Amino acid sequence: MNKADIGLIGLAVMGENLVMNMESKGFSVCVFNRTVQKVTDFINGRAAGKDICGAYSLKELVDCLKTPRKIMILVKAGKPVDDYIEELIPLLSPGDIIIDGGNTHFPDTIRRTKYVESKGLLFIGTGVSGGEEGALKGPSIMPGGSYDAWAHVAPIFKAIAAKVGDDVTCCDWVGNDGAGHFVKMVHNGIEYGDMQLICEAYFIMKEYLGMSADEMHEAFKEWNEGVLDSYLIEITRDILKYKDEDGSPIVEKILDTAGQKGTGKWTSVASLDEGVPLTLISEAVYARCLSALKDERVRASEILDGPFPKGVFNGDKAAFIEDIRQALFASKIVSYAQGFALMRASSETYEWDLNFGGIAMLWRGGCIIRSAFLSNIKEAFELNPNLDNLLIDPFFQKATAEAQDGWRRVCAVAVMHGIAIPAFASALTYYDGYRTARLPANLLQAQRDYFGAHTYERIDKPRGEMFHTNWTGTGGNTAATSYNV
Repeated sequence: MNKADIGLIGLAVMGENLVMNMESKGFSVCVFNRTVQKVTDFINGRAAGKDICGAYSLKELVDCLKTPRKIMILVKAGKPVDDYIEELIPLLSPGDIIIDGGNTHFPDTIRRTKYVESKGLLFIGTGVSGGEEGALKGPSIMPGGSYDAWAHVAPIFKAIAAKVGDDVTCCDWVGNDGAGHFVKMVHNGIEYGDMQLICEAYFIMKEYLGMSADEMHEAFKEWNEGVLDSYLIEITRDILKYKDEDGSPIVEKILDTAGQKGTGKWTSVASLDEGVPLTLISEAVYARCLSALKDERVRASEILDGPFPKGVFNGDKAAFIEDIRQALFASKIVSYAQGFALMRASSETYEWDLNFGGIAMLWRGGCIIRSAFLSNIKEAFELNPNLDNLLIDPFFQKATAEAQDGWRRVCAVAVMHGIAIPAFASALTYYDGYRTARLPANLLQAQRDYFGAHTYERIDKPRGEMFHTNWTGTGGNTAATSYNV
């Protein structure tokens, strides 16, 4: 019996499609699923006649693989991954490779890499983005973990990954231990932000401009042919055109409560740990939380006062649609600027040495946030590998300057007419805060020193020299220890 190139555990949607992708690129695959009937159904169904074999135990899976064995786990994140690792370790030989391809929280991947390596094996934690279609036709793949494993899995991963043009393969080594899953987490956080921004643009068009779904479809169709060209704009265009059986837009029949799987929250928590303001993505997470309070919102809508935007617009509709486009583009820049700032800080914390221009290219195709815009990010980091923030890159500096007037008009109109725009507003506030040389934190530091003797620095003294004022004359001159979290 010929040995298979790679094994895969977990025949859900992503697992099945990745197996079909691998086989179509010339690799033989052996599959296992805890519910073994799924193995039989798959082998006799989609995999019939393919270079794919089924295993009905983990030992059988291990025995059918070429060495060094490569086994990819695609199951629910958390304990199920740990359970499979524990079961596989006694069956494997030194140098064999365990791959976690799920949406795993990166601290777990850091822990697992260290543990698996202590057993003489190699471990990869890889982000895989693109959903069902991406898994089958070419996802974005973001591997990290044991570097010695990369040479063994690279031919498979690069073959199945998305391709953009002739020179971009959306897969490359990201970094040690949890780097791959961290980058995938930030990708998902930016995805939260992009989706919320698009929803706010849609909401303003619908509620303030009174546009129909067909009219909005045309706007998004036009936007997808310019700087906003992206997968999420493309699918929004298609969603707005899709009709229910009665001919009405199906999007208007969908209950307005959004779900989430936790990666956006993880991104926000990581930003707090690093002290990096990730305001837009955090607001996008909270917007989903607020949407889930459907019954409360319905009750509140009958009690709380405020303006209602319907039927109030009587201006130049085309001009205001352009303002919305500008607001969407500028806010999108802020979202990516914040995401890359988080990756920069975390790269230093965890000593990952992330290649930010390379990461932009990993996201250029296959994944949910794929867009033409990412090429500009790559160029920004090629121009300045030590770039502090995307906003100060010449391209993005010019883009936000040109979009600024429309961006501000949209935010002002939304606030005046009672339309919730947490992502648009937080993006603009971050932009204004970032470009302000002197913020009111001087007063905040005075307050902290007043009630807690937390000390402060002075503008007329060297940085790092701390001072305390006895503000009341009765507090004494003993200061608290100064530290930042």
